[in-house]
Amino acid sequence: MPEEIKLIIADDHPIFREGLRQIIEKDQKIRIIGEADNGAKALELITEKKPDIALLDIDMPKMTGLEVLKQVVDMPVKVVFLTMYSEEDIFDEAMGLGIKGYVLKDSAVNDILECISSVSEGNYFISPSMSNLLLKRRQKLAELRKTTPMLDNLTPTERKVLRYISQNKTSKEIADILFLSHRTIENHRTNISNKLNLRGSHSLIKFAIENKSLLTE
Repeated sequence: MPEEIKLIIADDHPIFREGLRQIIEKDQKIRIIGEADNGAKALELITEKKPDIALLDIDMPKMTGLEVLKQVVDMPVKVVFLTMYSEEDIFDEAMGLGIKGYVLKDSAVNDILECISSVSEGNYFISPSMSNLLLKRRQKLAELRKTTPMLDNLTPTERKVLRYISQNKTSKEIADILFLSHRTIENHRTNISNKLNLRGSHSLIKFAIENKSLLTE
């Protein structure tokens, strides 16, 4: 674990945010370097202050936690969601976008310090009460690998390209994000389609979108 964990908190409920801060400040290894009451401010803090971990409420004004996560997915910050939601589709989308922790607000008092510690060490943390969603996700991943065994043979760059395709990004947009040429991205798309045995002009996009929540790096 690092000597100091730099952290920001983003939640639009001041009483909850204050209670969370009081709990977190009991751990001397953690330093809160910023707080936000909306998603836009959270994104600004992440960009400017470069925290190790960002605790984000999913349901915030101006930008949701999911929208913020999409903007910082290629930054080194590790994102943890604080939420009242235990719906499978939200959980799957968050996991697909690379979330490192998922804590239900009802159990935050008991789980938050363990979550921060675990995530800072490079692990994942999911509130125990959500273990059923994690099990369902693992089952879906196992089924996808069974039906598409060559998925594991994609290179790291091909996995990134496939993830961006699932977000409806064009080859030009992907090229700009990855600092590669348009032709290189087109070659990656061809290679991915060949490896996954996808035929037809729209088959790759269809596959990527249908499996979006499972296409992690």
